[in-house]
Amino acid sequence: METSRADFSDWYHSVLEEAEVIDSRYNLKGTYAWRPFGFKLRTLVFGELRRLMDETGHDETLFPLLIPEDQLMKEAKHIKGFEDGVYWVTKGGLSDLEVPLALRPTSETVMYPLFKLWIRSHADLPLKIYQIVNTFRYETKHTRPLIRDREISTFKEAHCAHPDQKGVDEEMELIRKAYDDFFAALCVPAVVVERPEWDRFPGAVKTVSWDVVMPDYKTLQSATSHDLGTGFSKTFEVMYENEKGEQQLCHLNSHGISSRIIAAVIGVHGDEHGLVLPPAFAPIQAVVVPVVFKGDKKKIESAAKKVFGSLSCRKEIDTSDDNPGAKYYRWELKGVPVRIEVGPRDVEKGEAVLVRRDTRQKKAVKLKDVDKEVAKLLAEITKSMKKKALEFHEQAIANAKSRDSLREADKAALPVLVPVCGDAKCWGKLEGSMKRLEFRGTVLGAKPSGKCIGCGKKAESIGLFSNAY
Repeated sequence: METSRADFSDWYHSVLEEAEVIDSRYNLKGTYAWRPFGFKLRTLVFGELRRLMDETGHDETLFPLLIPEDQLMKEAKHIKGFEDGVYWVTKGGLSDLEVPLALRPTSETVMYPLFKLWIRSHADLPLKIYQIVNTFRYETKHTRPLIRDREISTFKEAHCAHPDQKGVDEEMELIRKAYDDFFAALCVPAVVVERPEWDRFPGAVKTVSWDVVMPDYKTLQSATSHDLGTGFSKTFEVMYENEKGEQQLCHLNSHGISSRIIAAVIGVHGDEHGLVLPPAFAPIQAVVVPVVFKGDKKKIESAAKKVFGSLSCRKEIDTSDDNPGAKYYRWELKGVPVRIEVGPRDVEKGEAVLVRRDTRQKKAVKLKDVDKEVAKLLAEITKSMKKKALEFHEQAIANAKSRDSLREADKAALPVLVPVCGDAKCWGKLEGSMKRLEFRGTVLGAKPSGKCIGCGKKAESIGLFSNAY
């Protein structure tokens, strides 16, 4: 690659294109095409998410893309958070539509009118569904593929209805664990925070997010979970009859993960040579590269094909006419976890050379043991990637115990944890005093000590400040 990872923005855009994850040359800002390699990565990542959703009792569905204007505007508080970003369809063929249609920015106003029809009694609850679809938001800020798009090409959103607040609390705890497991599988650490009131999802009474520290020290909101209370239920009359025959409002919650999670995987693990992919999600887990010299081609390629045939992982063999260096570059760029080199000397010894993508370390193994050794190596790479990502995550986040240390973090635009009181007004004043950092929320599960940096009262939480995407 021509660009250095020291400039993350340039590196990120280059690796997406050169590694053939996406092609952003389509003539419409904020949109792109998934290339076959990138689409396989996307499929594997969201396949794991599907497994977790199914395992936690959520059923996959598919709802319409188009939303009639009167239906969208029915929930005014919710739409106020999206109104500047809605795409409108105003014509059907050559005729003006009587009612303009919105391309979904999110699906509350699509799903809940049908929830009203589906839910009749307490026996219909809980209702737990999800869909993986595209959404549309007219972003006016600088667009970045997978991070800030006008067509969010991949969005898993789940919506659930419960008889009471207890059901919502249990669901949010269930999703907290499922999402934690998902991020762990991707070897991507995250800070889980409860958003302040002014930064909640529109219409929510509580929003929790998973923020990932990227290589440029900005945080990327990569997943969210929302307690929606009964506001949407009131608007769309989502009710049920309880055991006493009384009509009650359903308590709703939602949670979602978009293609931003692919950006997090790419950003957290990549290096100056390109992608570094967690083995479980790599479209190709091992590539066999015959190292051919003049006169050795037939013998080397025959041995390489036998090695290829013995592999039980997702695999590829590179029999192109490119020189070995070009082959190595190509597969390193794509982040293939293990490269298997088979050259004339290796064949003479009855061996092959395994090369790790994450560390580029080499190891000679017997030809008969290649499959077993690759499996072991994939497990070792996963463990090593988790350790390396966690080390970066922990050293990237500063800890401030005073206003001066918070100002230093603000000047350097570094994510920072600070002790705060329980007053959101105090958090807002602290954020207002920052030039580059914003208050992202209070860290779930963190135990504070000392005094609030803002007001000097006893600290009740640990707050995260960061420069966010």
